[in-house]
Amino acid sequence: MVPASMALLHHVSTAPIARAIRVRAMAVSSAACLPLVEATAALPSVTLRESNPAPSPPHVDPHVLIGMSESELQQLAVDFGQQKYRGKQLHILLYKTKVKEIQGFSHLPQAFRSDLRDAGWKVGRSPVHRAVASADGTVKILIKLEDNRLVETVGIPVEDEKGSYRLTACVSSQVGCPLRCSFCATGKGGFSRNLKRHEIIEQVLAIEELFNHRVTNVVFMGMGEPMLNLKSVLDAHRCLNKDIQIGQRMMTISTVGVPNTIKMLASHKLQSTLAVSLHAPNQKLRETIVPSAKSYPLDALMKDCKEYFLETGRRVSFEYTLLAGVNDGLEHAVELAELLHIWGRGYHVNLIPFNPIEGSDYRRPYKKQVLQFAGALESRKITVSVRQTRGLDASAACGQLRNDFQKSPLLAVADE
Repeated sequence: MVPASMALLHHVSTAPIARAIRVRAMAVSSAACLPLVEATAALPSVTLRESNPAPSPPHVDPHVLIGMSESELQQLAVDFGQQKYRGKQLHILLYKTKVKEIQGFSHLPQAFRSDLRDAGWKVGRSPVHRAVASADGTVKILIKLEDNRLVETVGIPVEDEKGSYRLTACVSSQVGCPLRCSFCATGKGGFSRNLKRHEIIEQVLAIEELFNHRVTNVVFMGMGEPMLNLKSVLDAHRCLNKDIQIGQRMMTISTVGVPNTIKMLASHKLQSTLAVSLHAPNQKLRETIVPSAKSYPLDALMKDCKEYFLETGRRVSFEYTLLAGVNDGLEHAVELAELLHIWGRGYHVNLIPFNPIEGSDYRRPYKKQVLQFAGALESRKITVSVRQTRGLDASAACGQLRNDFQKSPLLAVADE
């Protein structure tokens, strides 16, 4: 399926854009994204306090329509003196028609539109600042937010041998990341703030518009640590599920591990996948790769993962980025298998060959080493997959494209 709206890429990007979106590829799991997300939530370099994981600004803009449910929109219509069914029309315009401005609500009375604008209401959609496409069909876009900051999201199209088409949106939860992961490009770009509910949701709508196809899968694996913005992530998750009609089982929430938050997430009993960025089979090595492990020891993390499974019935997926000569030895695979067997059965490991980024000393392991690592896990009855590398020619590592354009807010005079 070749999206008709690919011409949009040429309008928003100065870089040459590959037009190929139709991709025949091996099916990957709903939790799998591309190298964009390989280090998104890995390697934090700050200590987190268990009592207060991160300060969080208001997660909802009170005058933004995106993110509101149908019942909330119906009440809004009534509050403005309109019939209740006008709220249902609003719901269709926002999530089905995907109208970006209130003046485009042609199905609504002019007086209602004017009243909404006069009261300060807005749709909550932001413009695409740049877009870059890979030869394999993967497209990364930069969305320019209202405060002129940039956030990345990625669309990954996959068509399997049976002709089934899947479109995954890899979304960000923060502008940058405060954890400053040592092999993550996002951390190198600095941290600005948490994303609001609508700023997460609009990333999915932008991908749907770009590909002219509904998003089938969502992974919260883009810029930022989702658990440090859990309220907005959960609100966006609800909207994506209830309003945009993406099944909970088709969504994945990723984390490097923030104290107390896995328990909080478990209490919501979502049917989505929890993906934990592990990256090491023991505490000592993990501390060198993931500095926040000092405040969230491996045993405590694994205990929370076990309790998450018992609470939700959902298998936890462990992300393991393979760094050549650091954590990719057969002895590491054996130790990882032993760790998982200690804490239960049914865990899944998603191996991610490191995606090189500028300025990093880490190296990508050879394919032979990756296969040997996977084989060692499989021989010990650990379910394993190797993430398919996508978008290497499109600044695919998380934060790379953003860093090409912005490490601080855009100047208004730089608008195009």
